[in-house]
Amino acid sequence: MSYSFDIKAHELLPHYTHFNVANRLLFTGHSHQAWPDVALEGQTEYFHASAELVDKKWDVAFEKTEILRSYLREYYDDPEGLYCREESTHFLFVSLMSAWDLVNKPKIITTEGEFYSLSRQLTRLSEVGLEVVKIPASVDESFVENIRKNLDSNTSAVMISRVYFQSSLINPYLTEIASLCRKHGVPLVIDDYHGTNVVPLSIRDEGLEDAFILIGGYKYLQWGEANCFLRFPKDCTIRPVITGWFASFGSLQKKQDFTKAVEFDPGNQRFASGTYDPSSQFRAAKVVQFFKKQSLGTQVLRKGNQEQVGLLKSLILEQDINPSILRLTHNEDIHMNGGFLSLQSPYAVAIRKRLLEKEVFTDARDTILRLGPAPYTTLDQINEVIGILSETLKEMKF
Repeated sequence: MSYSFDIKAHELLPHYTHFNVANRLLFTGHSHQAWPDVALEGQTEYFHASAELVDKKWDVAFEKTEILRSYLREYYDDPEGLYCREESTHFLFVSLMSAWDLVNKPKIITTEGEFYSLSRQLTRLSEVGLEVVKIPASVDESFVENIRKNLDSNTSAVMISRVYFQSSLINPYLTEIASLCRKHGVPLVIDDYHGTNVVPLSIRDEGLEDAFILIGGYKYLQWGEANCFLRFPKDCTIRPVITGWFASFGSLQKKQDFTKAVEFDPGNQRFASGTYDPSSQFRAAKVVQFFKKQSLGTQVLRKGNQEQVGLLKSLILEQDINPSILRLTHNEDIHMNGGFLSLQSPYAVAIRKRLLEKEVFTDARDTILRLGPAPYTTLDQINEVIGILSETLKEMKF
């Protein structure tokens, strides 16, 4: 059987020589994809721009960031959304939270399945008095109802994921949840780190124009570290307490007047911090150009990933594996699955360690083993990794 993803993968292999993807079993594409060779050109370009332009390099750096914003607006079908750039999603959601009236509205509704940066921060805040309500992350009919019954006048925000980092399940209720939040005047914050560039989303079609969306470039975008964004509504006027001088870069030439309220520039940088290293944007801008040149558009990426994950799933099911040792985390249809295959095992961490000893890169969190392909992952590599996994389980003799 032929697969379109395999054809595309072989087209891409020559463009990833530095990461040597053709000769390595890299199945952590859900947490860190390899960078194409052109990324190095971006790093070098930044050095030469710094040497030649000195302080004037920032004009070029801002142009690179705008390339990334344009890519995200196109991906999300979101021509009017604003996108604040920062080095981490953690800073962005802390800055966003600092704009809320947490004294009079001390409740945050979230789930038990959020990624560590969000979960850790909310847990720590709950230790000093914030009321954090964690509903089950099971994506079923009860999800919206659990939010509905917890929403009240004390709620500052609802913070959830679009794709859950443990199960890889896609949350299909975002439109309903957004409508519910809108009715109560409560902002909706969506962590889309595991959805961007692998699970298509039209913000306009889904009615999410007033939502806040956290985006990271480390995973499916192949932009690497320090390319994170907070998407926020065009008419947003909230004023974060945690704020840096890049949030008012346009007013730097004015005389400082400490008797007036702190200013915020109109546009994208409302939640920004301060001086940063823009080399990552030079690198990422090269990757954006590369994706377009290779025709790696939204539908191509989704179709290829679905084929890859579907094949991983079917191959796992063909193996004679004791389900008490390793099994699928869920049995939902593949269209409900995000960019990786999630496997449940009480030995997940040990299995991952043994696989790494064999130069097979996978990922484990607690009892979850994750296999994440990428656009450059071939059919032979998928067959090989499942074969090695099956043999490894036999060797470990649980």
